[in-house]
Amino acid sequence: MTQILANMHVSFPNFGSSDNIFKTGFDIDNVLFRIPGLDFNIYWYGFLIALGILIAMIFGLKKSPKFGLNPDRVTDAVIGGLIGAVIGARAYYVAFSFRDYIVDGKVSWIDIISVRDGGLAIYGGIIGAIIVGGIVAKIRKCRLTALLDVAAPCFLIGQCIGRWGNFFNQEAFGDNTSLPWGMYSNQTYSYIAEHYTDGSVDPMLPVHPCFLYESLWCLLGFVLLNLLAKRRKFDGELFLIYIGWYGLGRFFIEGLRTDSLYLFNIRVSQLVAGTCVLVSIVLIIIFRSIAKRNETVLYVNTPESVKSLAGYTAKVKAKAEKKELLKKLNKAKDTGEGISDLKKEYEEKFGDRKKTEDYIDGMAKLIAEKADSEANKLEKQKDEEIKEDRNSILADGEEEPEENIVTDNQDKTQASEEE
Repeated sequence: MTQILANMHVSFPNFGSSDNIFKTGFDIDNVLFRIPGLDFNIYWYGFLIALGILIAMIFGLKKSPKFGLNPDRVTDAVIGGLIGAVIGARAYYVAFSFRDYIVDGKVSWIDIISVRDGGLAIYGGIIGAIIVGGIVAKIRKCRLTALLDVAAPCFLIGQCIGRWGNFFNQEAFGDNTSLPWGMYSNQTYSYIAEHYTDGSVDPMLPVHPCFLYESLWCLLGFVLLNLLAKRRKFDGELFLIYIGWYGLGRFFIEGLRTDSLYLFNIRVSQLVAGTCVLVSIVLIIIFRSIAKRNETVLYVNTPESVKSLAGYTAKVKAKAEKKELLKKLNKAKDTGEGISDLKKEYEEKFGDRKKTEDYIDGMAKLIAEKADSEANKLEKQKDEEIKEDRNSILADGEEEPEENIVTDNQDKTQASEEE
């Protein structure tokens, strides 16, 4: 429900031994700016969510080729995933706080679809992103497990930045604390005074800034995933690590919060977080074992990936080649060397737009043909290995062990003597 919280005074009373800006406090406004004449507000919450998404998209598209994925195809899957994430995050949040959206006995649909000032649940967002993004990925022929590895650090970027929207809304805080970073504001006072009438949380005292804890936890997780990216043993491993890492932090942070979503007196996010930690650990152990036993090859190292990246790889190589040619031409001009051959090569490859496109298309075709040849070679090799294994099994079945033959002869002799 849209609520303008103008000029909130926020302070950190225990920060430092002498007066400073954090200790005495400062004013914040959850509205970033207002559009004159339209009575329309742009909130910090929505802006920071959008900023996090934008940075995450740029990072993901830049990293996708390193996971064997074509950025053009990934873009479609990402757009689908974003739509699914917003719908899933909102639906998840509303589902567990539905009674807050009933006004005068009627469901307030306007408030349900309004997400500018808060009300998005990350687990719902992840579920929605995987479902919708996964469908688009299948249509665009993107390997889903590799795409999830690209998405994992992107989720953390979005969460790390987006959590600061909770600061401007003065939400997602915990119970009382005497730590230096304990936070106090008129909004924390109002919320606690209204919802904790039993005195278990004192509205006059500072509270845990849980949004800060989660933002820092996500930042640390982002660094960790980037360090582990080159040590993956199977596609999808980074995503499982993300699920486990985020779940571990969220489990403990959620235990501090005063605004948790509940189901039968159980904190929903804490239950989901704990489950995610256990499931991710089990799946990583299982899939690592399978990958080691089957000598699993990452998607980025397969001919299929090379072929799908043919156009992108050709563009990158052509760009680098064009840059190198221009560098040689300029150097030749400076030294007075002959430039006719270099100029001719440049004109043939990059003389105009059509020549450039034709050159890139030709290079992409060669890369794709090489990938097809490699794929056929691997398929033939695999068929030969299967054939050899089958022949070996048949040969073992036909050969009767010598000791069995001796035993059979002894049994026959014994039977003959008894007769």
